Parts: sequence; C-alpha cells; structure tokens
Amino acid sequence: MMICSREEAYQKLQKAKAITFLTGAGISTPSGVPDYRSLNGIYQGQPEYLLSATCMQEEPEKFYDFVQKIYHPQAKPNVIHQKMAQLTKNGQAKIVTQNIDGLHEKAGSHHCTNFHGTLYECTCRKCGQKVPWQEYLTQSQHKNCGGQVRPDIVLYEEGFTEQVIEQAIAAVAEADLLVIVGTTFQVHPFCDLIHYRNPKAEILVVNQTDISLPCSYELLQENATYLFEM
Repeated sequence: MMICSREEAYQKLQKAKAITFLTGAGISTPSGVPDYRSLNGIYQGQPEYLLSATCMQEEPEKFYDFVQKIYHPQAKPNVIHQKMAQLTKNGQAKIVTQNIDGLHEKAGSHHCTNFHGTLYECTCRKCGQKVPWQEYLTQSQHKNCGGQVRPDIVLYEEGFTEQVIEQAIAAVAEADLLVIVGTTFQVHPFCDLIHYRNPKAEILVVNQTDISLPCSYELLQENATYLFEM
C-alpha cells in the first residue's frame, strides 16, 4: 500500500480511460443514509437474521418491520454519486455497488450494477408481479393476490444471479483504474471481485480507514466527498 494525495487521486481519475468504481455505504452517509455500523441499534444485535430469507419466510411481520426502517426515499444523491454519474455518462466509467439505496440511479448513472439488488424494486412472491415500492411501504401483502411482497435485494442465505455476477466481473476486468470507495471491502463475494482485475490496472482506495487487499494499491485516506468536489 502507498499513500496517495488528493491531487494525485484526482489526476488518476482525469487520465483513466476505463474506470470501475466499487462502492459501499460510506458514499451514501453524506446523503443521510446510515451505514452498517450506525444501524446497530435497529439491527437489535441480529443483522444477519433480520435480513435473512429465513426471517422473511418464518417471521414475515418482523422482517417487514425491520425492512421499512432501512428505506430512505427522501435521500438525495451527493457530489460523489453525481460525479460518478457524469463519468458513466461520458463513457469513462462503470459502477458496481454494494448499496441498495438507489442513489446511483437517482443521480442518473449509466452502467451501474446493483450487486446486492435495490430496495426500490419489489416483487410479489406468490404471483411474481412487480409492485411499486411506495405500495410495499404501506402494506406487505399484494393487494391483487394476497401474496407476500418483498424488496428485490439479496438476503442472507440467498444466492446471486448469474447476470449480476457476470456484469460485475466484466466491469472489473475491463478497467484500467479500479476505485474502491466508502467500503471496508470485507463482504463476500463483493470483495472477491478484485481477483478478476486486469493485472495492469491501477487500484485506488478512497476510504476513511485502510482496507486489506491481496495486491498493491494506493490509499487516499479521507472522506471521498473532498476528492469528488475538486
């Protein structure tokens, strides 16, 4: 690991022809969306269970009560989302995000892979019909068939679709600059995407804490807002 200055990081973003951003909860905290650590209170000490397929199926009311608390529809994209969106529109970047808050889409990003899905698309488990998220927040049963509605996010105990995995791997493999932003990069299989990088690609980490990677990288250790405001 080598320390990188803000100016050096900015120059890397300017010069790269194919950037892939790997983003986590830290980029959405400036928009008022709590990160994982801030949610400890509402997780009641059991985050894996409350966001598990088992909880959804066996204690649907408990699952629904919890999921309602992680929606933040009033949140707006901040400068990080906005600058990344502009780079995707210019054809210079792609995004693979762990976030389920929909803020990359709100910012108008193109080529964004929601690795863990999104809260803002919902489906009835009984009939398979798509249900507006606004309707889901008022009732967890589908008004047409009475089935249980769920958000289209990847829960604990659930697998990933081939399409999502393939899109994410392709985005990482074709980048000449990988930028890991706002994540501790410890959640599998998201953190395993690094193994699909082009060996010649540069890796820039923009985070308030250092992370562990199986390869060399440069670290800008600060809030990413400062870099994307430049």
